[in-house]
This record gives sequence, C-alpha cells and structure tokens, in this order.
Amino acid sequence: MSGMSKIVKTISSITFPFVTIYGLYVIAHGHLTPGGGFQGGAVVASGCAMILVAYGSVWTMGKIKEKHLSVLESFGAIGFIGLAFLGLIFGTMFFKNFLVGNDFLFGEIGKGLSNISTAGALPLMNFAVGLKVIAGLFGIVLVMAYTTKAKGGKIE
Repeated sequence: MSGMSKIVKTISSITFPFVTIYGLYVIAHGHLTPGGGFQGGAVVASGCAMILVAYGSVWTMGKIKEKHLSVLESFGAIGFIGLAFLGLIFGTMFFKNFLVGNDFLFGEIGKGLSNISTAGALPLMNFAVGLKVIAGLFGIVLVMAYTTKAKGGKIE
C-alpha cells in the first residue's frame, strides 16, 4: 500500500489548500507583521511535506519532479537578485522603497497620504524568497524521502 490510510489522505487533501493560503498570507504580509518569505515558505513547504507523508514518496515524485523544483528555486533567486539590481539601477538602496515615489517609473503614483502601496519592493522580494524556500525545503524533503524508499526504508 502506498502512503497512509484513506482518512489521512482525505484530511491532508482538505487541509493542504488552507495551509498553502496561510503560507502565502505570511509571505504577503511579511513587511507589516512578523513573517516574510522564509517563514511563509516554510509553512507552504510543511504543507507539501504533509502531502508527501500522506500519499507516499513514489506518488509525490510522480506528480512533482525535482527538476521543476530546481527551476522554481532558481526563479526565486533570479527574481530577488533582479529586484536588487533594479534598486541599483535607479540609484536607491537595496531595500529602500524604490517603487514608491519614483517619478521616472510611475509619475504621480506614490505621492501623498492616500497611497496604500507604501511597501515598495519588499513584498516582491518576500515572494521571491518564498519561492526559493518553498522549492528548496520541499526538494530536500522529497529527495530524502525518495532515497529512504529506494534503499528499502519504511517510508512509502
């Protein structure tokens, strides 16, 4: 039998979207509340690990390839570095809000007290870090589980 019982599979399938949404919430609000890309990425990766435990490593490796996780992790790193270079190109500091109040990019957007988007590039950087953490942590857990299964371990 691959994976756990039908009850565990059903409960993990029901709770996985909620865990993912909560992780994305932590990533999105990391500039306002405790949290951010790493913490939210760890929450989402934990939800993915829950699916791995429930359904087994063979089923999960059939659905998610390690190469796809590597591409996702690289995309997160390139996004973070790209945002840092944008800050350098427009002559602002690395984490300064170069997307807010920049007349060259957005004109009048970002001026005045009515602007809601005052975080600048930080949420975008949080999402880039979140992608990297999700793919990296889940890739490590997936490879460890599959290697244990391949060597005759009890994890399925």
